[in-house]
Amino acid sequence: MRIKSSCKLLFLILLAFSISGLAQSKKNARPGDTDKPKKETPPIESKKKPPVYFYEFEKPEFLIARIRIEHDENGLGKIAFQKKDFENDIVEPLNLSSATIKKLKTNWGELNFLDSEEDYQSKREYPHLGTMRISMKKEKRARTAEFNWTDNPAARALVDEYRKIANKFVWMFDINTARQNQPLESPKIMRRLDTFLSRNAISDPEQMLPFLKELSDDERIPLISRNHASRIAKKIEDAKKRNEIIDKE
Repeated sequence: MRIKSSCKLLFLILLAFSISGLAQSKKNARPGDTDKPKKETPPIESKKKPPVYFYEFEKPEFLIARIRIEHDENGLGKIAFQKKDFENDIVEPLNLSSATIKKLKTNWGELNFLDSEEDYQSKREYPHLGTMRISMKKEKRARTAEFNWTDNPAARALVDEYRKIANKFVWMFDINTARQNQPLESPKIMRRLDTFLSRNAISDPEQMLPFLKELSDDERIPLISRNHASRIAKKIEDAKKRNEIIDKE
């Protein structure tokens, strides 16, 4: 009898807990909570725009045997280059500064490129300097011009600016490779940047300031390279301040 009474008591206790749990579950349920499937958020369409402007350089005997730059109206695109004796191109994303885009668009505009039929090749031929091609694809229209030397001021300024862009991005690739794999090569690569800057051969050096400051704190490269990066950054900042003063006058 005692065993039966104990079993009945245990059954009643379990039943009470079960009812209490069910009531609590209903109490905590929120209005509108159902098992209906949730609506999936539609994928965001890519805002990437097709490239409009193109620059190519080719000279198999040069250390940088081939360069191709392509970008849209906002300066977004990619740069591909092939080093001598390398089989594959190196491809890096491109994000041009507003100052660089302004220069490029000014030069493209002066050429009136899509509506022009001008041959930019000078009467003087310099094939040993390599072949350059500039192209534009816009609103189902396209045109390409090829030359190894030009006397047209706008065309010359345009390819010079693209060459400066290539110098900057190839240099950044080289120093990044050195800091990861060959840090003892970094002092030589830093000296190369100094040479570029002294020749005005880098497009918009101010865009490099965050990268140079990052290098100055990177303990993977020798102290001499870090200090060199700091000096170059200061030189660029000083030039920026001087230009701001001149603009205000």
